[in-house]
Amino acid sequence: MGPQRGGSGGGSLTKRTGNKLFRQSLYVKQKQDREKEKREARFRRKKEEDADPESRRARLEKNQPMTIDRKRVWDDVDDDGLGSAVNMEQLLKRRRMEQAEAEEKEAALAEQVEQGGDDEEADWKDDDSMLGSDDDDDSDNEAAAQARAKRAMRDDSMAPSTTSTNLDLTPESLVAKFPTLFSDDAPAEPKVLITTSLNSTLHDQAQLLCTLFPNSSYIPRSAHKYGHKYSVREIAKFAANRDYSAIMVLKEDQKRPIGLDVVHLPAGPTFHFSISNWVEGKKLPGHGNPTNHWPELLLNNFQTPLGVLTARLFHSLFPKSPEFQGRQVVTLHNQRDYIFVRRHRYVFREKRATEKSVVGSDGKELKGVESIRAGLQELGPRFTLKLRRLDKGIGRAGSEGDDAVQWEWKAKMEKSRTRFNL
Repeated sequence: MGPQRGGSGGGSLTKRTGNKLFRQSLYVKQKQDREKEKREARFRRKKEEDADPESRRARLEKNQPMTIDRKRVWDDVDDDGLGSAVNMEQLLKRRRMEQAEAEEKEAALAEQVEQGGDDEEADWKDDDSMLGSDDDDDSDNEAAAQARAKRAMRDDSMAPSTTSTNLDLTPESLVAKFPTLFSDDAPAEPKVLITTSLNSTLHDQAQLLCTLFPNSSYIPRSAHKYGHKYSVREIAKFAANRDYSAIMVLKEDQKRPIGLDVVHLPAGPTFHFSISNWVEGKKLPGHGNPTNHWPELLLNNFQTPLGVLTARLFHSLFPKSPEFQGRQVVTLHNQRDYIFVRRHRYVFREKRATEKSVVGSDGKELKGVESIRAGLQELGPRFTLKLRRLDKGIGRAGSEGDDAVQWEWKAKMEKSRTRFNL
């Protein structure tokens, strides 16, 4: 039976034939033709871009995929509170520009007064300017703010990161509200006490956290009839008297870790995180064994005031002087308000013939490291954190006043998929 052709309208050939086998063969032929045209266009574009590298760069900039992270929206407010989703770097830059404009206007006004030669107006201006000239506290705060802004304007490294967190962008409101967390007198070697919830069985997981956080020790909360079931506030008082800088309480459900409470001593704040996707190091394919060296710390993509505060907490849990000979690095990468915790060991080796050279954030090869590659080996444990609540004191019961709960996650916060809190 020959092919039956029906219909005189437009459309592909596969829709104008009634024979199934012939329709299938036409579809295969059309697909092959389309793939052939794409392949020829790809090779033709490659030849053109080899002759003109600028066209390739322009094409890559234009063809960037529109992900949810790229569609992220910010609150258009001049507020550095914990509930506002503002980019601290952009906010600081805008405030610096406004301050520079105000200084220029003030300088222009002073120049006009000098040129006018009006003694009365000049005397009035001098009297008015004496309101805050002798205030030592204001001058100290202004000097500290200028020093912090100067540190924030740091030079880029050889391979600048586009996601690294700059803790010098901390707003003054957070420093005033949490002075112990942002104190310059913090110990260079933090001391962390790790424990679990009551009647918990997560002893092995707590020991793994001891290997992740340097200079930490695990004390189980005994559940036998002679044991004392101390509260978190009692444990915090005990730990503060013994020079501990933080407490971690690992929470359990059905013999799995589901939460982590971090208390900054001596008086808070308290961060409540939920834990998901917990994987021990020995269950990771190709894993390595960690050593006792103090690791390096990478804090990525913490941009809002709440994110900077969270990054500052983790920054206070690690020593300020890592041991580079151990070649260990702990990464806390924030993406869409989920904090991915990873620990790796790195090694620098010779680049293989099949590998590409190291490129910078602009996509160009870095000079001086053309023949070097970095190898990674994950050590574990691997897990994901999500901030649920922030209390000013030691837990909800230990906080007092109307601002006891500084921030709390609610389901309606994820109604807009392009707005994030960290």
